[in-house]
Amino acid sequence: MTSIQALLARRNPAYALEQAFYTDPKIFQADLESIHYRDWLFAIPACELEKPGSYVTHKVGDYRVVIVRGADQEIRAFHNSCRHRGSVICKAAKGHAPKLVCPYHQWTYELDGSLLWARDMGPDFDPKAHGLKPVHCRELAGLVYICLAEEAPDFDGFAQTAEPYLAAHDLSNAKVAFESTIIEKGNWKLVWENNRECYHCGGNHPALCRTYPDDPSVTGIGEGGETPAHLQAHFDRNEAANLPSNFHLSADGQYRLARMPLKEGAQSYTMDGKAAVRRWLGRVPFADAGALLQFHYPTTWNHFLPDHSVIFRVTPVSPTETEVSTKWLVHKDAQEGVDYDLKRLTEVWMATNDEDRQVVEDNQQGINSPAYSPGPYSPIQESGVLQFVDWYCARLATGVSPSAVAAE
Repeated sequence: MTSIQALLARRNPAYALEQAFYTDPKIFQADLESIHYRDWLFAIPACELEKPGSYVTHKVGDYRVVIVRGADQEIRAFHNSCRHRGSVICKAAKGHAPKLVCPYHQWTYELDGSLLWARDMGPDFDPKAHGLKPVHCRELAGLVYICLAEEAPDFDGFAQTAEPYLAAHDLSNAKVAFESTIIEKGNWKLVWENNRECYHCGGNHPALCRTYPDDPSVTGIGEGGETPAHLQAHFDRNEAANLPSNFHLSADGQYRLARMPLKEGAQSYTMDGKAAVRRWLGRVPFADAGALLQFHYPTTWNHFLPDHSVIFRVTPVSPTETEVSTKWLVHKDAQEGVDYDLKRLTEVWMATNDEDRQVVEDNQQGINSPAYSPGPYSPIQESGVLQFVDWYCARLATGVSPSAVAAE
């Protein structure tokens, strides 16, 4: 048996990872315990919780979470497990409830997690000791993040950096126009690696390539040196209008923000390149300001456009299955059929998601073969993949036990 630390130590940083990283159940469990159970995870756009009592449930590995808006308008998250005998409390994906009531024995909780009522528990029972167990929860400019760890890592650094970029998009006044959830039959890291390059775009994404530039400097991570002149000119124009746009990669590599240009003349992700929504979401001053591209490992990448926003969430399901959720946000007062046509709004990314699902699944199937051996990354086209894999390996190395082993 080879230890995970040994696999990391013998890794060639310029090459793809070995097969076990994409197939082995023990490495998958190590990914969850070292990363997903410790880091801040994107959960939902806050606009999904429209009023007090609105809730959304989410599952990460073995953890079930309910995210709810309280009577005081605060958004909180709790472990979705009754403090009586552990039953799931909220079983629906989303809903509304004035109180959170366990369907098993009707223990009843306030929206702030405190236990309100439990029948026949005797005179010595203390309701204050049996409230729902909280999950760390933060709202950032209309985006809700959770952390499953007992002690959460710093969130403020990311929030302080991202908030000025996000402010112009006014996500607090958004609504979900459409959402899509698919299961890609591939490891979660393959989903991310595919996202972090556009080397594959020209041969696989005809709809997206109408507006998204097939330019490594847009998708990738520059390896030092100056920003290309065409990008800097785009950044400077936006920055002069008080629209934060300059490339920012966090010191630890976990998140990036940059307002990247679309193809010349394009305004949004549509088949004709024109805006998809007549009533814009946000206060971006230019129709051709491009897309604010934000990623935050391990769970989300986002495209914030002048007229609407597209929010993605990545959730590992098994060593070879990943849930990918996509939500299209528009202004809360935008009317379908008047301000936007739903098919036109969603068709580019619906097609792109299905195409990405296919390439990820093909990638996984090829890796499953005993003949697979890691090949070299393109330093020109796949700098973003290199950056993601470096981040992943560093996080896994610091979180995994030295004695942890993976199957041969």
